[in-house]
Amino acid sequence: MPCLMIRLYGIVQGVGFRPFVSRTARSMGVLGTVANKGSYVEVFAQGESHVLDRFVHTIKNHTPERATVISADVRQAQDMDFTSFEIIESEKETGDIFVSPDIATCDKCRSELFDKNDRRYLHPFINCTQCGPRLTILEAMPYDRERTTMKDFPMCEKCDYEYTHPHTRRYDAQPVCCNDCGPKVYIVDKDIEGGAAITYARKSIMEGKIIAVKGIGGFHLCCDAKNRRAVDRLRKLKNRPAKPFAVMMKDMDTVERECRVLEGQREFLTGYQKPILLLEKKRGELCQTISPDNPTVGVMLPYAPLQMLLFDYPDGMEMTDCLVMTSGNVSGAPICRSDEDAKKEIGSYCDLILSHNRKILIRADDSVMDWFEGKPYMIRRSRGFAPLPVMVSKDGEVTSLAIGGELKNTFCIGKNRLLYLSSYVGDMADIRTVNALKESVGRMQELLEAQPRICVSDMHPRYNTVAAAEETGLPLVKLQHHYAHILSCMAENDVDEKVIGVSFDGTGYGTDGTIWGGEILLCDTHGFERAGSIKPFRQVGGDVSSKEGWRIAVQLIRDSLGENAWQVCSKLGLCDEKTFKLQSVMADKEVNTVVSTSAGRLFDAVSAILGIRNRSTFEGESSMCLEFAAERFEKKKAMCDTISVEEREENGFVTLDTTALAGEIAQRYLKGEDAEKLAYAFHLSLADAIVKCCENISRKTGVKKCALSGGVFQNKLLLKLTKQSLEALGSEVLIHSLVPANDGGIALGQAYYALCNIEK
Repeated sequence: MPCLMIRLYGIVQGVGFRPFVSRTARSMGVLGTVANKGSYVEVFAQGESHVLDRFVHTIKNHTPERATVISADVRQAQDMDFTSFEIIESEKETGDIFVSPDIATCDKCRSELFDKNDRRYLHPFINCTQCGPRLTILEAMPYDRERTTMKDFPMCEKCDYEYTHPHTRRYDAQPVCCNDCGPKVYIVDKDIEGGAAITYARKSIMEGKIIAVKGIGGFHLCCDAKNRRAVDRLRKLKNRPAKPFAVMMKDMDTVERECRVLEGQREFLTGYQKPILLLEKKRGELCQTISPDNPTVGVMLPYAPLQMLLFDYPDGMEMTDCLVMTSGNVSGAPICRSDEDAKKEIGSYCDLILSHNRKILIRADDSVMDWFEGKPYMIRRSRGFAPLPVMVSKDGEVTSLAIGGELKNTFCIGKNRLLYLSSYVGDMADIRTVNALKESVGRMQELLEAQPRICVSDMHPRYNTVAAAEETGLPLVKLQHHYAHILSCMAENDVDEKVIGVSFDGTGYGTDGTIWGGEILLCDTHGFERAGSIKPFRQVGGDVSSKEGWRIAVQLIRDSLGENAWQVCSKLGLCDEKTFKLQSVMADKEVNTVVSTSAGRLFDAVSAILGIRNRSTFEGESSMCLEFAAERFEKKKAMCDTISVEEREENGFVTLDTTALAGEIAQRYLKGEDAEKLAYAFHLSLADAIVKCCENISRKTGVKKCALSGGVFQNKLLLKLTKQSLEALGSEVLIHSLVPANDGGIALGQAYYALCNIEK
């Protein structure tokens, strides 16, 4: 009989693909074998020609839910004498590798978890071929049990039977285990384990205590999200006065009681990735200090069995259906992943630690996404999504390491046309996060069998990421920050032609040695021309000015209103006269002062001018509150005129006079205009100025594609106003979706540059 060799590439490891192939073959009477090869799955199939045709079509196009076949190579093979169809031992070969992210507990396993007649009843580590940990427990490819941390837990006789018999749900499920042979939960430093540990944790939560809980990719800090005293205590302990906490809700009924769920959002909330999704709050039972002065709350459903058992355990105890589940880390440090980490780093934040003895090899924080135009709009890409690669059409044969940004760091490993963006690492100001970055890079290189021959970093001379890149010993390319943002957007949209890039964010080191942040660039994959920016201003106070928007407001008012500046600043309550004079002297003498075009700081300044937020207790707070104020006005459907922003062109470079815009807003506010209306006018006017600048560049160059990127474009109101106006003029607008617009996406742009510019 004819025999085929079939090689399948894509997400085909850790997702039940081999058992699926085996069951399909047996059901069709096909003989042969299936094996992981590290970079692909190889199938030898023998049978009648028409049966083989149907078999190939099925395994390519009707895969398990979590699997994706990107390409298949089907060839005639030498005749072999197969007598059955078997899953055979994996072998390691080189090539494109797809590592499955961690997968949320499936509905079948959840049902078994609470079935008193099932032998895995209440098992905190229940999983199958369709769900469970993957990336976080993986030591090396191919994905087999002996190359995961589950090798520490030998299977019992019953689990081994399921693992080796095709008719079971757990046939070849690598993390398979049960209450008899799997990991154990326990309370750290107490002689309490198993079900008693879960009950102890539940009781503590309902008593208003804070607990740390070890999950799939790290620890969470957890308390009752309805208990204001517990929430406020956690805020105080973690020194987090206003930044929203994520909430894990028991089920969709709870979510719909507390939040407005838009069409399409349910699919992501209940799907196998289960990210944190920002939803509009209702007047429900959550305490208001979960996300103070914020119309949204970050919501996720339980994605691991232990989390499900915290909500629902047969111990007779009444339990909350809303839990704070915030990352278990010190601010700026990576998420804790071991008992030792937790005791040392977050032990003072909690009353007890609920842990388990399954090792976490790679941290994976929760992914966070917003929603724009009926699609996900990623804020933090991590668990459930990383390290799935972005695939581009551009040909290239270079392996690169892109080290990413200083804030919200992720890194990216590029292998040919596949760009593997890592899980979220964190902010690089903390040496612990730098060390986590280096460790994660090393482990990902091993998993992907990648040996980079080039490294790409930011240009900033004092960034820890740049120092880490230099330590690799690889040839180093330093890429401008805002250009990398636009390249990231181009890569996600698989575009390699020229675009007008609007790159608005906090700060980035410019090619002229100044601080950029509100940039309009003419870009292709080989380089960029700086075509325009917002008007430069002076940032007084160094790093502290990024947190204190009033400082930027004072300088913008000084520059726009001249002699009247002090009176305006005084009436606005920005600072006292002594502070104003000190700020003025420091600016004029350039003491602890930098010249900046930061769009993020511009938003902070307008927020301060309008009395919304004078300073931020977390990154982006002032700008977010300005956006919320503008959105409240927008909902009133009242009229609002655009404030004209002057364009000044010199030697082909356009400057948008946003300084005068800030001064005009200050004067109008003092004349009694509504703060929310002026907040909306600011967004409307800035979007109008961006669009006019892009229109002028398009007219001169013929470029009709615009890419919007950078952290400021997390502001959905500015994004919407800019995108709609550009499209109305006939431009094609590229935006992000599953890659963050903020610095968490920069590494993708860096890797894309290497692909397009570094020869083999």
